[in-house]
Amino acid sequence: MNASWSVAVAGVFIWLGMVLAISFLEAPLKFRAPGVTLALGLGIGRLVFRALNSCEAVLAVVVAVGLFTWGPSAGVVAAFAVAAAALAIQVVGVRPSLTRRSDAVLAGAPGAGEHRSRSHLVYVALELVKVVALAALGILLFAG
Repeated sequence: MNASWSVAVAGVFIWLGMVLAISFLEAPLKFRAPGVTLALGLGIGRLVFRALNSCEAVLAVVVAVGLFTWGPSAGVVAAFAVAAAALAIQVVGVRPSLTRRSDAVLAGAPGAGEHRSRSHLVYVALELVKVVALAALGILLFAG
């Protein structure tokens, strides 16, 4: 065990904790708070997820630097690659669609916001993939 391994482990578990706390705790609960309208919840969500994704990108770089300075196993590299790819797909492929949809809801477009979008479901599925990949990565780091 060395400093770069420690940095990688810390980065993985901070990243995992942030995703679990924001995506699976804060996001669904904010809409249950008294006085939070759909428009307010969407506005908060956009800010929170933009910040989360920015923090995740920084943590991905920190983890990558920590991993690749000590020569990780193929399993560690694969788990990291899955988590990083899920994040990249969310930011580049899914969030623009979610932003367009929330713009329509916030503008009061007819029918907007009546049903969950397919993009939202894809985003949530990618969050689950990321959680599994980060948990596997953390376990592999401790096992290796």
